Amino acid sequence: MRKLPLITAAASFGFFVTQLDVTIVNVALDAIGTAFGAPTAQLQWVVDAYILALAAMLLSAGAIADRVGPRRAFVTGLLLFGLASAACGLASSPLMLILARVAQGAAGALLIPPSLALIAHAAHGDDRARASAVGWWTAAGGVSIAAGPVLGGLLVEALDWRWVFFVNLPVCVAGALLTLLVAPEAPKKPRVPFDIPGQVLAVAAVTLLVGGLIEGGHRGWTGLPLIALATGLILAAAFVWVERRAAHPAMPLTAFGKRPAWTAVVVGSALNFTYYGLIFVLGLYMLRALGWAPGKAGLAFLPLTATFIVSNLISGSLVAQFGARAVTTGGVLIAACGYALTARLGAGSGLWDMAPGFALIPGGMGLAIPALTSGLLASVDRHDAGAASGTLNACRQVGGAAGVAIFGALAGADAVTGLRVSGVCAAVMLVGAAVVAGFPARK
Repeated sequence: MRKLPLITAAASFGFFVTQLDVTIVNVALDAIGTAFGAPTAQLQWVVDAYILALAAMLLSAGAIADRVGPRRAFVTGLLLFGLASAACGLASSPLMLILARVAQGAAGALLIPPSLALIAHAAHGDDRARASAVGWWTAAGGVSIAAGPVLGGLLVEALDWRWVFFVNLPVCVAGALLTLLVAPEAPKKPRVPFDIPGQVLAVAAVTLLVGGLIEGGHRGWTGLPLIALATGLILAAAFVWVERRAAHPAMPLTAFGKRPAWTAVVVGSALNFTYYGLIFVLGLYMLRALGWAPGKAGLAFLPLTATFIVSNLISGSLVAQFGARAVTTGGVLIAACGYALTARLGAGSGLWDMAPGFALIPGGMGLAIPALTSGLLASVDRHDAGAASGTLNACRQVGGAAGVAIFGALAGADAVTGLRVSGVCAAVMLVGAAVVAGFPARK
Protein backbone atom coordinates (compact mmCIF):
# COMPACT_ATOMS: atom_id res chain seq x y z
CA MET A 1 0.00 0.00 0.00
CA ARG A 2 2.96 2.34 0.61
CA LYS A 3 3.88 2.11 -3.08
CA LEU A 4 0.35 2.93 -4.23
CA PRO A 5 1.12 6.59 -5.16
CA LEU A 6 4.10 5.55 -7.30
CA ILE A 7 2.18 2.67 -8.89
CA THR A 8 -0.69 5.06 -9.62
CA ALA A 9 1.76 7.50 -11.22
CA ALA A 10 3.22 4.73 -13.39
CA ALA A 11 -0.23 3.50 -14.41
CA SER A 12 -1.30 7.06 -15.22
CA PHE A 13 1.36 7.33 -17.94
CA GLY A 14 -0.56 4.77 -19.97
CA PHE A 15 -3.95 6.45 -19.62
CA PHE A 16 -2.36 9.85 -20.25
CA VAL A 17 -0.81 8.89 -23.57
CA THR A 18 -3.84 6.96 -24.89
CA GLN A 19 -6.22 9.82 -24.16
CA LEU A 20 -3.76 12.44 -25.44
CA ASP A 21 -3.88 10.88 -28.90
CA VAL A 22 -7.65 11.14 -29.05
CA THR A 23 -7.57 14.95 -29.17
CA ILE A 24 -4.02 16.11 -29.94
CA VAL A 25 -4.55 15.54 -33.68
CA ASN A 26 -7.75 17.62 -33.88
CA VAL A 27 -6.01 20.98 -34.34
CA ALA A 28 -3.44 19.35 -36.68
CA LEU A 29 -6.08 18.09 -39.13
CA ASP A 30 -5.93 21.11 -41.41
CA ALA A 31 -2.14 20.89 -41.56
CA ILE A 32 -2.33 17.15 -42.32
CA GLY A 33 -4.97 17.76 -44.98
CA THR A 34 -2.82 20.46 -46.59
CA ALA A 35 0.32 18.28 -46.52
CA PHE A 36 -1.39 15.30 -48.15
CA GLY A 37 -4.26 16.96 -50.01
CA ALA A 38 -6.66 14.83 -48.00
CA PRO A 39 -10.44 15.51 -47.95
CA THR A 40 -12.48 15.84 -44.73
CA ALA A 41 -13.61 12.19 -44.90
CA GLN A 42 -9.99 10.98 -44.75
CA LEU A 43 -9.17 13.43 -41.98
CA GLN A 44 -12.05 12.02 -39.94
CA TRP A 45 -10.52 8.56 -40.36
CA VAL A 46 -7.23 9.85 -38.95
CA VAL A 47 -9.17 10.43 -35.72
CA ASP A 48 -11.56 7.48 -35.93
CA ALA A 49 -9.06 4.80 -37.00
CA TYR A 50 -7.35 5.23 -33.64
CA ILE A 51 -10.57 5.18 -31.65
CA LEU A 52 -11.89 2.18 -33.60
CA ALA A 53 -8.78 0.05 -33.00
CA LEU A 54 -8.63 1.11 -29.36
CA ALA A 55 -12.27 0.15 -28.80
CA ALA A 56 -12.07 -3.12 -30.74
CA MET A 57 -9.05 -4.44 -28.85
CA LEU A 58 -9.85 -3.34 -25.29
CA LEU A 59 -11.76 -6.46 -24.29
CA SER A 60 -9.00 -8.72 -25.59
CA ALA A 61 -6.41 -6.55 -23.85
CA GLY A 62 -8.20 -7.00 -20.54
CA ALA A 63 -8.22 -10.77 -20.92
CA ILE A 64 -4.52 -10.77 -21.88
CA ALA A 65 -3.63 -8.63 -18.87
CA ASP A 66 -5.47 -10.99 -16.51
CA ARG A 67 -3.57 -13.99 -17.92
CA VAL A 68 0.00 -12.74 -18.50
CA GLY A 69 -0.01 -10.24 -15.65
CA PRO A 70 -0.84 -6.52 -15.82
CA ARG A 71 2.76 -5.33 -15.32
CA ARG A 72 4.12 -7.26 -18.30
CA ALA A 73 1.15 -6.33 -20.48
CA PHE A 74 1.41 -2.65 -19.53
CA VAL A 75 5.14 -2.29 -20.28
CA THR A 76 4.71 -4.13 -23.58
CA GLY A 77 1.85 -1.83 -24.50
CA LEU A 78 3.91 1.29 -23.78
CA LEU A 79 6.77 0.12 -26.00
CA LEU A 80 4.42 -0.83 -28.86
CA PHE A 81 2.59 2.49 -28.53
CA GLY A 82 5.88 4.37 -28.86
CA LEU A 83 6.80 2.44 -32.02
CA ALA A 84 3.35 3.05 -33.57
CA SER A 85 3.60 6.77 -32.73
CA ALA A 86 6.94 6.95 -34.54
CA ALA A 87 5.30 5.29 -37.57
CA CYS A 88 2.53 7.93 -37.51
CA GLY A 89 5.07 10.73 -37.48
CA LEU A 90 7.01 9.19 -40.40
CA ALA A 91 3.93 8.51 -42.57
CA SER A 92 4.24 9.66 -46.19
CA SER A 93 0.59 9.33 -47.25
CA PRO A 94 -2.91 9.46 -45.72
CA LEU A 95 -3.23 5.67 -46.00
CA MET A 96 0.06 5.07 -44.17
CA LEU A 97 -0.98 7.50 -41.44
CA ILE A 98 -4.37 5.83 -41.00
CA LEU A 99 -2.79 2.35 -40.84
CA ALA A 100 -0.25 3.59 -38.28
CA ARG A 101 -3.11 5.06 -36.26
CA VAL A 102 -4.76 1.62 -36.25
CA ALA A 103 -1.55 0.12 -34.83
CA GLN A 104 -1.37 2.94 -32.29
CA GLY A 105 -4.94 2.30 -31.14
CA ALA A 106 -4.34 -1.46 -30.81
CA ALA A 107 -1.23 -0.79 -28.69
CA GLY A 108 -3.17 1.76 -26.62
CA ALA A 109 -5.74 -0.90 -25.79
CA LEU A 110 -2.99 -2.82 -24.02
CA LEU A 111 -2.47 0.11 -21.64
CA ILE A 112 -5.88 0.87 -20.13
CA PRO A 113 -7.05 -2.45 -18.58
CA PRO A 114 -3.58 -3.35 -17.18
CA SER A 115 -3.14 0.12 -15.67
CA LEU A 116 -6.44 -0.15 -13.80
CA ALA A 117 -5.62 -3.71 -12.79
CA LEU A 118 -2.29 -2.54 -11.29
CA ILE A 119 -4.18 0.04 -9.20
CA ALA A 120 -6.91 -2.43 -8.20
CA HIS A 121 -4.35 -4.96 -6.97
CA ALA A 122 -2.21 -2.36 -5.17
CA ALA A 123 -5.24 -0.93 -3.33
CA HIS A 124 -6.97 -4.26 -2.70
CA GLY A 125 -9.16 -4.11 0.42
CA ASP A 126 -9.08 -0.31 0.80
CA ASP A 127 -12.04 1.26 -1.01
CA ARG A 128 -11.07 4.83 -0.12
CA ALA A 129 -7.46 4.38 -1.33
CA ARG A 130 -8.71 2.79 -4.55
CA ALA A 131 -11.16 5.64 -5.19
CA SER A 132 -8.42 8.20 -4.62
CA ALA A 133 -5.98 6.34 -6.90
CA VAL A 134 -8.60 6.01 -9.64
CA GLY A 135 -9.23 9.75 -9.26
CA TRP A 136 -5.56 10.49 -9.95
CA TRP A 137 -5.54 8.00 -12.86
CA THR A 138 -8.65 9.58 -14.36
CA ALA A 139 -7.17 13.05 -13.82
CA ALA A 140 -4.19 12.07 -15.96
CA GLY A 141 -6.51 11.05 -18.79
CA GLY A 142 -8.73 14.09 -18.36
CA VAL A 143 -5.78 16.44 -18.39
CA SER A 144 -4.33 14.80 -21.50
CA ILE A 145 -7.67 15.01 -23.36
CA ALA A 146 -7.97 18.69 -22.48
CA ALA A 147 -4.28 19.46 -23.02
CA GLY A 148 -4.17 17.62 -26.36
CA PRO A 149 -5.49 20.50 -28.47
CA VAL A 150 -3.28 23.01 -26.61
CA LEU A 151 -0.11 20.96 -27.05
CA GLY A 152 -1.06 19.98 -30.60
CA GLY A 153 -1.62 23.59 -31.65
CA LEU A 154 1.71 24.72 -30.21
CA LEU A 155 3.60 21.85 -31.84
CA VAL A 156 1.99 22.42 -35.24
CA GLU A 157 2.86 26.13 -35.21
CA ALA A 158 6.35 25.80 -33.72
CA LEU A 159 7.51 22.62 -35.47
CA ASP A 160 5.32 20.45 -37.71
CA TRP A 161 2.20 18.27 -37.55
CA ARG A 162 4.42 15.16 -37.25
CA TRP A 163 5.45 16.23 -33.74
CA VAL A 164 1.96 15.61 -32.38
CA PHE A 165 2.97 11.93 -32.68
CA PHE A 166 6.69 12.13 -31.86
CA VAL A 167 5.83 13.76 -28.51
CA ASN A 168 4.58 10.35 -27.30
CA LEU A 169 8.03 8.74 -27.39
CA PRO A 170 9.51 10.22 -24.16
CA VAL A 171 6.21 9.64 -22.33
CA CYS A 172 6.19 5.94 -23.26
CA VAL A 173 9.83 5.44 -22.25
CA ALA A 174 9.35 7.23 -18.90
CA GLY A 175 6.20 5.22 -18.13
CA ALA A 176 7.86 1.89 -18.92
CA LEU A 177 10.90 2.64 -16.76
CA LEU A 178 8.82 3.80 -13.79
CA THR A 179 6.57 0.73 -14.00
CA LEU A 180 9.53 -1.64 -14.03
CA LEU A 181 11.01 0.14 -11.01
CA VAL A 182 7.99 0.45 -8.69
CA ALA A 183 5.20 -1.94 -9.75
CA PRO A 184 5.37 -5.58 -8.61
CA GLU A 185 3.72 -8.13 -10.83
CA ALA A 186 0.13 -8.62 -9.69
CA PRO A 187 -1.32 -12.13 -9.30
CA LYS A 188 -2.31 -13.66 -12.61
CA LYS A 189 -5.64 -15.25 -13.29
CA PRO A 190 -5.48 -19.04 -12.83
CA ARG A 191 -4.37 -20.74 -16.03
CA VAL A 192 -7.50 -21.08 -18.13
CA PRO A 193 -8.03 -21.37 -21.90
CA PHE A 194 -8.20 -18.11 -23.83
CA ASP A 195 -11.74 -17.52 -25.08
CA ILE A 196 -10.93 -17.37 -28.80
CA PRO A 197 -14.56 -17.40 -30.13
CA GLY A 198 -15.58 -14.65 -27.71
CA GLN A 199 -12.55 -12.50 -28.53
CA VAL A 200 -13.04 -12.83 -32.30
CA LEU A 201 -16.75 -12.00 -32.05
CA ALA A 202 -16.06 -9.00 -29.81
CA VAL A 203 -13.42 -7.52 -32.12
CA ALA A 204 -15.57 -8.09 -35.22
CA ALA A 205 -18.72 -6.66 -33.60
CA VAL A 206 -17.01 -3.50 -32.32
CA THR A 207 -15.18 -2.94 -35.62
CA LEU A 208 -18.38 -3.21 -37.67
CA LEU A 209 -20.44 -1.08 -35.29
CA VAL A 210 -17.89 1.71 -35.06
CA GLY A 211 -17.00 1.50 -38.75
CA GLY A 212 -20.67 1.63 -39.71
CA LEU A 213 -21.21 4.69 -37.53
CA ILE A 214 -18.19 6.46 -39.01
CA GLU A 215 -19.13 5.76 -42.62
CA GLY A 216 -22.81 6.48 -41.98
CA GLY A 217 -21.81 9.91 -40.72
CA HIS A 218 -20.65 11.07 -44.16
CA ARG A 219 -22.15 8.50 -46.59
CA GLY A 220 -25.64 8.35 -45.17
CA TRP A 221 -27.38 5.58 -43.25
CA THR A 222 -28.03 3.30 -46.21
CA GLY A 223 -26.06 0.73 -48.18
CA LEU A 224 -22.72 -0.39 -46.76
CA PRO A 225 -22.92 1.54 -43.43
CA LEU A 226 -26.36 0.06 -42.71
CA ILE A 227 -25.13 -3.46 -43.54
CA ALA A 228 -22.11 -2.97 -41.25
CA LEU A 229 -24.29 -1.77 -38.37
CA ALA A 230 -26.79 -4.62 -38.77
CA THR A 231 -24.02 -7.22 -38.96
CA GLY A 232 -22.30 -5.68 -35.94
CA LEU A 233 -25.49 -5.94 -33.88
CA ILE A 234 -25.93 -9.58 -34.91
CA LEU A 235 -22.34 -10.38 -33.94
CA ALA A 236 -22.78 -8.54 -30.63
CA ALA A 237 -25.81 -10.71 -29.86
CA ALA A 238 -23.81 -13.81 -30.87
CA PHE A 239 -21.00 -12.67 -28.54
CA VAL A 240 -23.38 -12.50 -25.57
CA TRP A 241 -24.81 -15.92 -26.48
CA VAL A 242 -21.32 -17.46 -26.67
CA GLU A 243 -20.17 -15.81 -23.44
CA ARG A 244 -23.17 -17.13 -21.51
CA ARG A 245 -22.15 -20.67 -22.43
CA ALA A 246 -18.36 -20.35 -22.28
CA ALA A 247 -16.54 -22.12 -19.46
CA HIS A 248 -14.04 -19.25 -19.24
CA PRO A 249 -15.69 -16.18 -20.82
CA ALA A 250 -13.71 -13.18 -22.02
CA MET A 251 -16.23 -10.85 -20.36
CA PRO A 252 -17.57 -11.62 -16.87
CA LEU A 253 -21.28 -11.34 -17.68
CA THR A 254 -22.28 -12.12 -14.10
CA ALA A 255 -20.45 -9.00 -12.95
CA PHE A 256 -22.31 -6.86 -15.49
CA GLY A 257 -25.62 -8.01 -14.11
CA LYS A 258 -24.88 -5.85 -11.08
CA ARG A 259 -26.11 -2.27 -11.06
CA PRO A 260 -22.71 -0.52 -10.57
CA ALA A 261 -21.31 -2.34 -13.60
CA TRP A 262 -24.04 -1.76 -16.17
CA THR A 263 -24.64 1.77 -14.93
CA ALA A 264 -20.93 2.49 -15.45
CA VAL A 265 -21.17 1.20 -19.03
CA VAL A 266 -24.27 3.26 -19.93
CA VAL A 267 -23.12 6.50 -18.31
CA GLY A 268 -19.49 6.13 -19.39
CA SER A 269 -20.54 5.55 -23.02
CA ALA A 270 -22.76 8.65 -22.96
CA LEU A 271 -19.97 10.78 -21.50
CA ASN A 272 -17.49 9.71 -24.17
CA PHE A 273 -20.05 10.08 -26.96
CA THR A 274 -20.76 13.68 -26.06
CA TYR A 275 -17.21 14.74 -25.19
CA TYR A 276 -15.28 13.19 -28.09
CA GLY A 277 -17.92 14.30 -30.56
CA LEU A 278 -18.06 17.88 -29.36
CA ILE A 279 -14.27 18.25 -29.13
CA PHE A 280 -14.05 17.20 -32.79
CA VAL A 281 -16.75 19.71 -33.78
CA LEU A 282 -15.22 22.48 -31.68
CA GLY A 283 -11.86 22.02 -33.40
CA LEU A 284 -13.48 22.48 -36.83
CA TYR A 285 -15.57 25.40 -35.52
CA MET A 286 -12.52 27.31 -34.25
CA LEU A 287 -10.41 26.67 -37.34
CA ARG A 288 -13.09 27.18 -39.99
CA ALA A 289 -15.91 29.31 -38.61
CA LEU A 290 -13.74 31.59 -36.44
CA GLY A 291 -10.62 31.40 -38.64
CA TRP A 292 -8.26 30.89 -35.71
CA ALA A 293 -4.70 29.63 -36.05
CA PRO A 294 -3.99 26.14 -34.60
CA GLY A 295 -2.10 27.64 -31.64
CA LYS A 296 -4.98 29.90 -30.63
CA ALA A 297 -7.51 27.11 -31.14
CA GLY A 298 -5.44 24.85 -28.90
CA LEU A 299 -5.14 27.45 -26.14
CA ALA A 300 -8.92 27.88 -26.15
CA PHE A 301 -9.20 24.38 -24.68
CA LEU A 302 -6.95 25.27 -21.73
CA PRO A 303 -9.79 25.85 -19.20
CA LEU A 304 -10.77 22.19 -19.62
CA THR A 305 -7.44 21.08 -18.14
CA ALA A 306 -7.63 22.89 -14.80
CA THR A 307 -11.23 21.87 -14.16
CA PHE A 308 -10.50 18.24 -14.97
CA ILE A 309 -7.65 18.16 -12.43
CA VAL A 310 -9.68 19.66 -9.59
CA SER A 311 -12.84 17.63 -10.13
CA ASN A 312 -10.98 14.32 -10.62
CA LEU A 313 -9.02 14.78 -7.41
CA ILE A 314 -12.02 15.67 -5.22
CA SER A 315 -14.24 12.94 -6.68
CA GLY A 316 -12.87 10.24 -4.35
CA SER A 317 -13.54 12.32 -1.23
CA LEU A 318 -17.06 13.14 -2.38
CA VAL A 319 -17.76 9.46 -3.09
CA ALA A 320 -16.65 8.58 0.44
CA GLN A 321 -18.98 11.24 1.84
CA PHE A 322 -22.07 11.06 -0.42
CA GLY A 323 -21.78 7.76 -2.31
CA ALA A 324 -20.91 6.93 -5.91
CA ARG A 325 -24.48 7.24 -7.22
CA ALA A 326 -24.96 10.81 -5.99
CA VAL A 327 -21.55 11.97 -7.24
CA THR A 328 -22.02 10.34 -10.65
CA THR A 329 -25.49 11.84 -11.09
CA GLY A 330 -24.38 15.32 -10.03
CA GLY A 331 -21.33 15.23 -12.27
CA VAL A 332 -23.34 14.20 -15.32
CA LEU A 333 -25.86 17.02 -14.75
CA ILE A 334 -23.06 19.58 -14.38
CA ALA A 335 -21.57 18.44 -17.71
CA ALA A 336 -25.03 18.68 -19.34
CA CYS A 337 -25.24 22.33 -18.28
CA GLY A 338 -21.85 22.94 -19.89
CA TYR A 339 -23.01 21.50 -23.20
CA ALA A 340 -26.14 23.62 -23.10
CA LEU A 341 -23.96 26.73 -22.70
CA THR A 342 -21.72 25.61 -25.57
CA ALA A 343 -24.78 25.37 -27.84
CA ARG A 344 -25.12 29.18 -27.54
CA LEU A 345 -21.82 29.88 -29.34
CA GLY A 346 -21.91 31.54 -32.75
CA ALA A 347 -19.77 32.99 -35.54
CA GLY A 348 -18.81 36.01 -33.43
CA SER A 349 -18.03 34.22 -30.15
CA GLY A 350 -14.74 34.65 -28.32
CA LEU A 351 -12.76 32.91 -25.60
CA TRP A 352 -14.79 34.43 -22.77
CA ASP A 353 -18.01 33.13 -24.33
CA MET A 354 -16.57 29.62 -24.31
CA ALA A 355 -15.15 29.69 -20.79
CA PRO A 356 -18.31 28.81 -18.77
CA GLY A 357 -19.11 25.72 -20.83
CA PHE A 358 -15.47 24.72 -20.94
CA ALA A 359 -15.35 24.82 -17.14
CA LEU A 360 -18.56 22.90 -16.48
CA ILE A 361 -18.08 20.08 -19.02
CA PRO A 362 -14.80 18.69 -17.61
CA GLY A 363 -15.86 19.62 -14.10
CA GLY A 364 -18.85 17.33 -14.30
CA MET A 365 -17.05 14.56 -16.16
CA GLY A 366 -14.17 14.70 -13.70
CA LEU A 367 -16.58 14.00 -10.84
CA ALA A 368 -18.54 11.27 -12.60
CA ILE A 369 -15.89 9.07 -14.26
CA PRO A 370 -13.79 8.21 -11.17
CA ALA A 371 -16.97 7.50 -9.21
CA LEU A 372 -18.41 5.06 -11.75
CA THR A 373 -14.99 3.43 -12.43
CA SER A 374 -14.30 2.87 -8.74
CA GLY A 375 -17.80 1.46 -8.30
CA LEU A 376 -17.18 -1.00 -11.12
CA LEU A 377 -13.84 -2.21 -9.70
CA ALA A 378 -15.43 -2.66 -6.27
CA SER A 379 -18.22 -4.81 -7.72
CA VAL A 380 -16.06 -7.43 -9.52
CA ASP A 381 -13.60 -10.07 -8.41
CA ARG A 382 -10.04 -8.73 -8.52
CA HIS A 383 -8.99 -11.50 -10.92
CA ASP A 384 -11.52 -10.06 -13.38
CA ALA A 385 -10.37 -6.43 -12.94
CA GLY A 386 -8.65 -6.37 -16.33
CA ALA A 387 -11.59 -7.86 -18.23
CA ALA A 388 -14.14 -5.64 -16.44
CA SER A 389 -12.18 -2.44 -17.04
CA GLY A 390 -11.57 -3.55 -20.63
CA THR A 391 -15.30 -3.98 -21.17
CA LEU A 392 -16.11 -0.59 -19.63
CA ASN A 393 -13.48 1.24 -21.65
CA ALA A 394 -14.37 -0.61 -24.86
CA CYS A 395 -17.95 0.60 -24.52
CA ARG A 396 -16.73 4.11 -23.74
CA GLN A 397 -14.52 4.15 -26.84
CA VAL A 398 -17.38 2.90 -29.01
CA GLY A 399 -19.40 5.78 -27.65
CA GLY A 400 -16.56 8.20 -28.43
CA ALA A 401 -16.22 6.97 -32.02
CA ALA A 402 -19.98 7.23 -32.51
CA GLY A 403 -19.89 10.79 -31.18
CA VAL A 404 -17.14 11.81 -33.63
CA ALA A 405 -19.04 10.18 -36.51
CA ILE A 406 -22.46 11.64 -35.76
CA PHE A 407 -21.43 15.09 -34.53
CA GLY A 408 -18.81 15.29 -37.30
CA ALA A 409 -21.54 14.71 -39.88
CA LEU A 410 -23.56 17.54 -38.34
CA ALA A 411 -20.61 19.92 -38.71
CA GLY A 412 -19.70 18.90 -42.25
CA ALA A 413 -21.67 21.63 -44.05
CA ASP A 414 -21.84 24.42 -41.45
CA ALA A 415 -19.56 24.36 -38.40
CA VAL A 416 -21.65 26.87 -36.41
CA THR A 417 -24.97 25.08 -36.92
CA GLY A 418 -23.29 21.74 -36.32
CA LEU A 419 -21.84 22.98 -33.03
CA ARG A 420 -25.19 24.29 -31.80
CA VAL A 421 -27.11 21.14 -32.70
CA SER A 422 -24.37 18.97 -31.21
CA GLY A 423 -24.42 20.95 -27.96
CA VAL A 424 -28.17 20.56 -27.57
CA CYS A 425 -28.03 16.82 -28.38
CA ALA A 426 -25.20 16.33 -25.88
CA ALA A 427 -27.10 18.12 -23.10
CA VAL A 428 -30.25 16.07 -23.69
CA MET A 429 -28.30 12.79 -23.80
CA LEU A 430 -26.57 13.51 -20.50
CA VAL A 431 -29.81 14.40 -18.77
CA GLY A 432 -31.00 10.93 -19.75
CA ALA A 433 -27.74 9.42 -18.48
CA ALA A 434 -28.20 11.24 -15.18
CA VAL A 435 -31.64 9.64 -14.81
CA VAL A 436 -30.05 6.20 -15.32
CA ALA A 437 -27.27 6.97 -12.84
CA GLY A 438 -29.56 8.42 -10.20
CA PHE A 439 -32.38 5.90 -10.32
CA PRO A 440 -32.36 4.03 -6.99
CA ALA A 441 -31.48 0.35 -7.04
CA ARG A 442 -34.27 -2.13 -6.39
CA LYS A 443 -34.08 -3.47 -2.86
